[in-house]
Amino acid sequence: VWLDPQIQYEVLWDHTMCVERSKLSEIRDLMAKAFKGSLTPSQAQQVTAELERDPKLVYQCGLTPRKLPDLVENNPLIAIDALLKLMSSSQITEYFSVLVSMDMSLHSMEVVNRLTSAVELPTEFIHLYISNCIASCQNIKDNKYTQNRLVRLVCVFLQSLIRNKIINIKDMFHEVQEFCIEFSKIRK
Repeated sequence: VWLDPQIQYEVLWDHTMCVERSKLSEIRDLMAKAFKGSLTPSQAQQVTAELERDPKLVYQCGLTPRKLPDLVENNPLIAIDALLKLMSSSQITEYFSVLVSMDMSLHSMEVVNRLTSAVELPTEFIHLYISNCIASCQNIKDNKYTQNRLVRLVCVFLQSLIRNKIINIKDMFHEVQEFCIEFSKIRK
């Protein structure tokens, strides 16, 4: 218009603009919320349904290895679904490394436990994760209540892995035995 004011231009308006957002932007927004806090059940269901409908969304939804710990702690079920979709990706080892190195919690154990029952995980990853759990229990010195709670969680986790034949206890016998002896006063 300013280059040639003599020419009459017709303004075209896109009436569909901003009416319906794309599924990708919706999922990205929900995932951004999921990293910061718990989603409502309907929001979590929406993310899960969209990932189920289009598994490739997991590569575009904003999830990175660095953001995985936040997703695990705030929305473990979405983390499980996302990791299952990422199993065939070349990045899965990065996600496993983050899972191994993150602070042990009920949610991280739930994620790993559900993954072990859904797919076959690398033995090395499972062993490293168990070692991290045992080290987390051993490193808590100042809060006996928290330590006892974590020891019980690790025991239940180990029982589940052994019962479901996911690990062979012989492979980690000495480490698990040492753990059991160290925390033998805690019931479980």
